[in-house]
Amino acid sequence: MADTEQPEGLSEIQSRHVIYCGVCTLPPEYCEYGGTVKKCQDWLQKAQPEMYKQIWSPEALEAATASLSVEAQKRAAKDAQKKAAQAEKAEQKQADKIANSVITIKRVERNKRKYVTAVSGLEAFGLDLKKVAKEFGKKFATGSSVTKVPSGGEEIVVQGDVSDEIEEFLLEKYKDIPEDNIELVDDKKKKSSS
Repeated sequence: MADTEQPEGLSEIQSRHVIYCGVCTLPPEYCEYGGTVKKCQDWLQKAQPEMYKQIWSPEALEAATASLSVEAQKRAAKDAQKKAAQAEKAEQKQADKIANSVITIKRVERNKRKYVTAVSGLEAFGLDLKKVAKEFGKKFATGSSVTKVPSGGEEIVVQGDVSDEIEEFLLEKYKDIPEDNIELVDDKKKKSSS
């Protein structure tokens, strides 16, 4: 009969616990290759201070760059400054985009006394339209869906005239949406001449 013993080197498989960044979802060792290095560093410092010291402390950075030549160290410092400037610029661009974005809540007349409410512009604030549509449906006990508009974007269509309630709900639930960026519009379908 054959022996069922395992060779000495394969006694037991060890599992590894990998920590992932809460900002870019990469392991913290690879955050520097993403576009959100500063945010990743802040998150790591709060969530995993020991790992932060291992990766981003001045001693760790000095040890990592010690093996590089003087020219390579200068290039690395220059690249780091360039990346920091790009990240700062991207953050500023995102803040400007949010400040200039407008959420439009339209009340559209379907026929006679039936209305639907269309909400567009939510994607600029980083909201998932399907989840928000589901929340609208639950909150107002109506049907709501995400539809494509001819201009290329998407909007949420909620059955019924709930435009005022949607505005209050958005301001209450999503604190990062300024009240000035919400616009109410009353749309009426033109009657066809017979």
